[in-house]
Amino acid sequence: MFSSRFSQQPNVDIYFPTLEFTFLDKIMHNISEMPDYERFDSVFLSLAQQLRGGVPEMLDVIFEFLSRKTDFYSGAGVDQARTLLLEKFDKHGGKAMKEAEEAKKRKEEQEKKLAERRAAQKAKEEEEFRNSAAQVVELTDEEAAAFEREQLAKKKKEAAEEESPSSSEPPVEKKDGEEEESNLMKPNSGNGADLAKYQWTQTLQEVEVRVPINAGFAIKARDVVVKIEKTHVSVGLKNQPPILHGKLPAAIKVENCNWVIENGKAIVLTLEKINDMEWWNRLMDSDPAINTKEVKPENSKLSDLDGETRAMVEKMMYDQRQKEMGLPTSDEKKKHDMLQQFMKQHPEMDFSNAKIG
Repeated sequence: MFSSRFSQQPNVDIYFPTLEFTFLDKIMHNISEMPDYERFDSVFLSLAQQLRGGVPEMLDVIFEFLSRKTDFYSGAGVDQARTLLLEKFDKHGGKAMKEAEEAKKRKEEQEKKLAERRAAQKAKEEEEFRNSAAQVVELTDEEAAAFEREQLAKKKKEAAEEESPSSSEPPVEKKDGEEEESNLMKPNSGNGADLAKYQWTQTLQEVEVRVPINAGFAIKARDVVVKIEKTHVSVGLKNQPPILHGKLPAAIKVENCNWVIENGKAIVLTLEKINDMEWWNRLMDSDPAINTKEVKPENSKLSDLDGETRAMVEKMMYDQRQKEMGLPTSDEKKKHDMLQQFMKQHPEMDFSNAKIG
C-alpha cells in the first residue's frame, strides 16, 4: 500500500492516512481526466526548458522526486508501481498516437486541398495565356542573354543618373519611411535577413521564415501556437510570450500559406505573397530594413524552363523589346490583325472615320 508520504522540509516527514493502491490509482485517474489538466502545461514547459537533456532528463527528475518525496516504490511494492506506470503510459500513449494520426490526416487533407488549389490556379493561368498568346518569335539562349545584358546595362545607367543629380537641381527631400542606404542591412544569401530570434528568406513569390525553438525537448504541433493572417503573423510556444509577432510589410494569400515543425527544433513558415512583383525589405514592421537593391534573384536559363513557362518568358521579352522600339506588342499585333481581317470580311462598311488605337 502507498502511504502518500511527502517531505516538505529536510528530515521532516509528514504522513497521511494509508491509502489502498486501488484508491490512489483512482485519484490519479480522476486527476488525469480533469478538463483543465492543461493548466499544468506552463509548469512542465518551464521545467523542460531548464533541462538540456530533453525528455530522458525530465523523466529522471520526476522519478527521482517520487523516490525521495513519496513511497511510490516501497508503499505497494515495485511490481505494482511498475504496473501503474505502464498503465498510465499505455493510456496517454494511445491518446497521443490517436492525436498524431488525426493531425497527420488533417495535414494530408490540407496539403491535398492546397495542391488542388494550386493546380486549378495553374490551369487557369495557362488557359488565359493560351487565349491571349499571339505568335512569338522564339529566342535562342544567346539572344536571351544579350537581352538580359541590355536590360541590366539600362538599369545601371538609370541608377547612376539617379545617384548623380545635376548640381542645378535642388536636393530631393526624403519621403516618410525612406531610409539612407548606409543604414540598411545587406541581404543574406536568401535575399532576406538573419535576425536574433528568426531568419527569413524570399523569392518574388514566397517568403520562408525559420523560427528556432530552444525548449529543451522536441516540440510537436500541440506545443506551439501559430497564427497566420493576411497582414499579421504570430509564432511561439503555448503559455509563453510569442517569439515572432507583428505586422507584415505586404498582404499574403493566407489560404496558400503553411507551416511545419523541422526536426522538433524549429517552426518553418511558408508565406505566399499577393504581389509577386516586389521584394520585401523586412519581415515585420519593427525589423531593420534590408537594401533591396542588393537582392540577387536566382539566375536561370531559358533552356532550363519547361515549354509553357519558356513561351511565357519569351513573350514578355519580345513585348519589352517591341515597346522599346515603339512597335506593337504581340497582343496589340493580334488585335490589329483581327481588325484587319474583320475589315476584309466586311468591305461594305466604311472605316475611314474610325479611330483605331
